[in-house]
Amino acid sequence: MTTPKLTHLDETGAAHMVDVGAKVDTERVAVAEGSVKMRAETLALIKSGNAAKGDVVGTARIAGIMAAKKTHDLIPLCHPLLLSKISIDIEADDALPGLHVVATVKLTGKTGVEMEALTAVSVACLTIYDMAKAADKAMVIQDIRLLQKTGGKSGQWSAAYEG
Repeated sequence: MTTPKLTHLDETGAAHMVDVGAKVDTERVAVAEGSVKMRAETLALIKSGNAAKGDVVGTARIAGIMAAKKTHDLIPLCHPLLLSKISIDIEADDALPGLHVVATVKLTGKTGVEMEALTAVSVACLTIYDMAKAADKAMVIQDIRLLQKTGGKSGQWSAAYEG
């Protein structure tokens, strides 16, 4: 079994941007998730639409979309990408209590969109926190992770198969 290689390090160990020029364009999709845990009263406030700053869920959705498009500005070695789809689903979870965020990002291109999906979820969760912090500073952003990715040389990967 060969040891996995870190692709963003060259032979000397220096960080570099991966050359994707020779790669074949394939359809690539990544799905990531995360959540914001909060007091039940805070979740009720958000669900009622009466948060002081306005529409928490709608604002977080737009922030997540914008973040996916700007990932290359935030993560130093990410390529700027022409994304064809970004969807942000935010659902209330009374059992948490809190909001669960799922981002799906898609393109046809030479590099994957995992970082864009993870960035979208992260910024959507941060926006939820920002929009509701006046009511609940103890909210916890948690469990941000990649759920699945398809396309490219490595093909399909799913967290469900990682045990």
